[in-house]
Amino acid sequence: MEKAIAELDAVHRKLLDAVEPLSDERFARRPSPDQWSIAEILHHLCLVERAVINELEGSLAKPPVRVGLLQKVMPVGLLVGRRMVRVKAPKRVEPLNPPSKEETIANYESVRRSLKEFSATHGQQRLRQLGLKHPFLGTFDGVGAISFVGHHEMRHFRQIKETLKKLGN
Repeated sequence: MEKAIAELDAVHRKLLDAVEPLSDERFARRPSPDQWSIAEILHHLCLVERAVINELEGSLAKPPVRVGLLQKVMPVGLLVGRRMVRVKAPKRVEPLNPPSKEETIANYESVRRSLKEFSATHGQQRLRQLGLKHPFLGTFDGVGAISFVGHHEMRHFRQIKETLKKLGN
């Protein structure tokens, strides 16, 4: 569990290092009308991470989950971390009208603290009993859900790097 949290922190820090120096204008600018801005990407990450926490919290009162075969044999990173397969974000995590840069970054930091607090409070053994139903990938246990968050964040960090290249200097 400590390794998963350390990986979360590493990706989180790299992403923040890439976006904090950006001007508000560059942060909010889309490279094209059909591509997300960095503000939208970060807002999406906040929405997804909040949804993961909410679902895991809701799972606390339910019987232990049974994880599907795919989730047991296929590493989450292979499914989520790469940008080869693109999937449209579900409506509830579409980044419509992201807040200001300052507020978006504050939200991003806050939701991560919440996830880490949740993990520390419940521990690995309890997290293994909790479930997250992903709309495309099936059910993950709580540890898999935390791993998913990190790989999802890495996926979008790659998207941010692509977006920065498209935006130029």
